[in-house]
Amino acid sequence: MLSTLRARIPLKPGNALALGIHLGLGSLPLLLAPAVMAQQHVQRYDIAPGALGDVLSSFARQAGVAISFEAGQVAGRHSAGLQGSYAVEQGFALLLGGQGLQALGSADGYVLSSAAAGDNALELGATTINSQSLGATTEGTGAYTTGATRTATKLNLSLRETPQSVSVMTRQRIEDQNLRSIGQVLEQTAGINVQSPGSDRLYVYSRGLAIDNYQYDGMPTTSFAFSQALPQALSDMAIYDHVEVVRGATGLLSGAGDPSGTVNLVRKKPTETFKGYVSAGLGSWDLYRTEVDVSGPLTDNGVVRGRAVAAYQQGNSFTDHLEQKKTILYGITEVDLSPDTLFTLGVDYLESNPRGFSTTGLPVVASNAAGQGYQYHMPRSSNGASRDSSNRQESVNTFASVEQKLAHDWTLKVAANYLYGTREYDSVIVGTTTGVLNPSTGDGLRYTATKGDNTQKQRGVDVMLSGPFALLGREHELVMGFNYQSYENRRNGFGNLLANGASNNGVSGVPVNVWNWDNQGPTPAYNFNREDDNIDQRQTGAYLATRLKPTDDLSLILGARVSNFQYDAVLDYHVNSLLPYSTDDSVKATGEVTPYAGVVYDLDEVHSLYASYTSIFKPQPYRTRAGKLLEPRQGDNYEIGLKSEYFGGRLNTAIALFEVNLDNDAVADGVVDGSDGLITAYRGEQTKTRGVDMEINGELSPGWNLLASYTHSQVEDKHGERVKTTVPMDMFKLWTTYQLPGALDKLTVGGGVNWQSSMQYTATPWQVSNPVKIKQDDYAIATLMARYQLTRQWSATATVNNLFDKQYFSALDQNFNSAAYGEPRNFMLSSKWEF
Repeated sequence: MLSTLRARIPLKPGNALALGIHLGLGSLPLLLAPAVMAQQHVQRYDIAPGALGDVLSSFARQAGVAISFEAGQVAGRHSAGLQGSYAVEQGFALLLGGQGLQALGSADGYVLSSAAAGDNALELGATTINSQSLGATTEGTGAYTTGATRTATKLNLSLRETPQSVSVMTRQRIEDQNLRSIGQVLEQTAGINVQSPGSDRLYVYSRGLAIDNYQYDGMPTTSFAFSQALPQALSDMAIYDHVEVVRGATGLLSGAGDPSGTVNLVRKKPTETFKGYVSAGLGSWDLYRTEVDVSGPLTDNGVVRGRAVAAYQQGNSFTDHLEQKKTILYGITEVDLSPDTLFTLGVDYLESNPRGFSTTGLPVVASNAAGQGYQYHMPRSSNGASRDSSNRQESVNTFASVEQKLAHDWTLKVAANYLYGTREYDSVIVGTTTGVLNPSTGDGLRYTATKGDNTQKQRGVDVMLSGPFALLGREHELVMGFNYQSYENRRNGFGNLLANGASNNGVSGVPVNVWNWDNQGPTPAYNFNREDDNIDQRQTGAYLATRLKPTDDLSLILGARVSNFQYDAVLDYHVNSLLPYSTDDSVKATGEVTPYAGVVYDLDEVHSLYASYTSIFKPQPYRTRAGKLLEPRQGDNYEIGLKSEYFGGRLNTAIALFEVNLDNDAVADGVVDGSDGLITAYRGEQTKTRGVDMEINGELSPGWNLLASYTHSQVEDKHGERVKTTVPMDMFKLWTTYQLPGALDKLTVGGGVNWQSSMQYTATPWQVSNPVKIKQDDYAIATLMARYQLTRQWSATATVNNLFDKQYFSALDQNFNSAAYGEPRNFMLSSKWEF
């Protein structure tokens, strides 16, 4: 992709003629005019020595031009920098002296080429360009930020132009810290709290509220955390270019949802030239991982391009007897059906197959001989599951799109997505719901067991038309479209272990002494304890958004969505055929309007003020104690802030104040009457969330990247009391890397720290005589990294996580009176060879 920065182009007549032929430009004077201007412009530069790619990018940015090159052209090369007053061509010549490279002018800036290619011809068809200016793709830029995002509004806007809080985890950021899973990426993302109360379970929170909105390349999908079948939570970073996270409501695009945020996973795309890499890594607890990524043209003329990615990971865990295996495959093809028509087809496959799998954390409520309860910390390596407990999940995600360029810079895009997932589970667990631990004897808990299979199907279609239009003598932007989502979930399961003389109608099994147990559970006998869940959800919506420019400095973003929603669920629970409990739920919403309004005012070329408002609604499947469905959740989301953009967008800062008002927010409230404790009951509450977001992300200077953020959010009920206390109110995250100068320029070092405030809840199990406060105090986790460029193609990266081996609960689960530990100190070493 050629850089899109405005450029002054010094071209010789021969180069300009060749470029005009290749690009179909008929006006040679239009090319020559800026060339003359650039050749006459001289300015002062003071650029420090460093890696060649960083020095070239710094020079181009200060000169007001664009430079495009392949990562392999500059890998391992060093530049002495530039001091003095020079014209653009003089500067490039000095920077590239002795490198065997030259900067040739093109219609969009400069292209780095071999000096042997000559001075009088530029063969664009034979040149693959990875733009160092920022666009929608982050791979190859070395940047910690992106130049464009559509996640919030579908309009193609920069971070500064978007009137909401948006964070981006780029390809470079992901690789610098050896982040492998979506959970690890979100743990490092500004304003996001991640909790995993059991193996392969992932709860994600933004602004104190749970995130259930996930997108793939902007295509919305559906997730229900209570189903425990979440393909989105298993996503592996081998196939993604970057991850965008919008904090706040995105109802304009997703329709029904929560005002917490949206996670958009943007896949890798094929490249125009042959390239790829092979990597291998090893880490603590016998972790092994390999990746292969190959991309390039599939035909001589490059109109068909493809990319294939494969990854495999296996390892143990700090948790006793927990083993994990994961396989990832990805393939994508792009076809230029015509110069104006792009067809894309792809599929990704993921298999996760753990052993020693547990659906819950460890017991945290204990009692003494007098029946008084207190908080208890089991050993960090303890595992509540038997060694052969399993939770095998597979997902196949197929996607396709056709993008058609129309007259007057308009574009029509039709995209479709089909996600098919399966889950097979068979677990024997020391259940925290069956009792309270007596640490002095090891007694008090019993075995529970679950077994079953789950099938999930999701379909999505999005039709979008976008482009500019003229009104009152000014140019504006418009996007309109229609999308459809369907979600089908089928689960057939058995629960409540009957083995070796179990009692209590099979609700709990035989007692277990946790200090004598060696994670060898009894053989389950399920009899007739059957659980069947059938869930169907469908949603259609038409949306429209426009960006109006009344003046050069003012942007108004207005939009609305009209949605139709249908939710149907049949849930059957039969406990030993003695206590049947069934529901047949149906929720419908027609013509639900979701408005969106935003304003952005540019104070100058760097700073912008913004404000935005949107509403949200979500029909919810939760029941009151009486068994009645809660009314749909509805709310309003307000946000104001200041955003700044430095160095051509390579460094972004933001500060925002926000408020979320919700009606019928689901708050846990005991169990549903008649369900014998099987169904958690909820009550609808009015809640208000207020807070502040602050973030800085990008390049402070060539070779020095930084991500720092602070978030405060507090959720209160209508009485002003804090609720959702298992989510921290305050979080601070810092990560930075620096490429050393001079003779040490092959070494990049970095590190960071994540700090969060305390989280807590009050447990009231019937087995103890007093309420028990379960609390995790505030804590900080430090990380270090180092990468060495062994050769132009070969590098090695090492990371050490939890440097000071802090012991802490990373997740509190009020529903099960359990908690999960965060990982102890661990390391990961990976080696990557690029070609």
